[in-house]
Amino acid sequence: MTGQPDQNLSQSYSNEQPAGTLAELTAAGVSIWLDDISRDRLVTGNLAALVRDRGVSGVTSNPTIFAHALSNGTAYDAQVSDLALRGVSTDEAMRAITTYDIRWACDVLREVYESTGRVDGRVSIEVDPRLAGDTAKSIAEARALWWLVDRPNAYVKIPATLAGLPAITQCLSEGISINVTLIFSLERYRQVIDAFMAGLEQAAAAGRDLVGITSVASFFVSRVDTEVDRRLDKLGTPAAAELRGKAAIANARLAYEIYEEMFATSRWAALRSAGAHPQRPLWASTSTKDPAYRDTMYVVDLVAPETVNTMPEATLLATADHARLRGDTVRGTYEASRKVFADLGSLGISYGDVVKVLEQEGVQKFGASWQQMRDSLAQQLAAAGQ
Repeated sequence: MTGQPDQNLSQSYSNEQPAGTLAELTAAGVSIWLDDISRDRLVTGNLAALVRDRGVSGVTSNPTIFAHALSNGTAYDAQVSDLALRGVSTDEAMRAITTYDIRWACDVLREVYESTGRVDGRVSIEVDPRLAGDTAKSIAEARALWWLVDRPNAYVKIPATLAGLPAITQCLSEGISINVTLIFSLERYRQVIDAFMAGLEQAAAAGRDLVGITSVASFFVSRVDTEVDRRLDKLGTPAAAELRGKAAIANARLAYEIYEEMFATSRWAALRSAGAHPQRPLWASTSTKDPAYRDTMYVVDLVAPETVNTMPEATLLATADHARLRGDTVRGTYEASRKVFADLGSLGISYGDVVKVLEQEGVQKFGASWQQMRDSLAQQLAAAGQ
């Protein structure tokens, strides 16, 4: 993942197919979002070029992405210097810097937002991951970020922890569009959809227009294979080896089955008639971590209507260059996907334990990235203030 426009990477692939596979992916109902943001991308026009030439229709960010962007290059120096002169605290400086980038990216994507009926053209910013266990503070931070960005096509990211669920409902009820992040388990995904519908029901009861309140549910993909494969490798048997690289895609496919089920209910029909958009599944963490796997597998094998795939630029360019789509690769796979987890269970690999570990690690890793960004910024503020 890169925090700056990677000119070498961009030149390593053919530049002659700005449509091609990416256009085919969009036509199949998959929105292509970029999983990266930096001041350099905005200043150089790189993000605008990806929107124009590569079909990018949204942007996601997270603490790891911002930590990388802030610690590389000089793009933030002028703003850091101003913040230091004003004596702004480190936490407020972080909000000022990150919301500046998100606001700018929202403006770049505004035309996409308008042309897609407020569905795409979205740019996500995450609440402080250290608040993942505190509902009230998560709500307060989400409100602050929504106000600071001040763009209708922003998303505020709230993790799908147990404490995050009521925060998601409350924020949606207030008209704040939400990207629900760090979803790993199918049971939690059902709870996320319930929280989404409850928020819209409360918004409708308060007289809010539901058309502009949208949401995505970010189901993390590659991390599932990383954890399951680690456990399979410890077993070291032929049966275990046969299951490597199958859990993540099976998990996402079964999530889509839940999406189809829950958005075919009378409860959803009532919200849809009031103008609501469905909460689309978003495939996150879609770069392969194991070099033995195809670099586009989490794109090609997860094609289904009304989904989002947010990709690092390397995965985006790889998809444009050499991915071969096979149409819808999700619907019709549910029984085979269930068999993957039955087979894992027969080897003693507990699905419940895997997703519990992944959620805990996800919050911890983003918290560590947040602290890294905070420490780096504190040093920069101190240096600029001397």
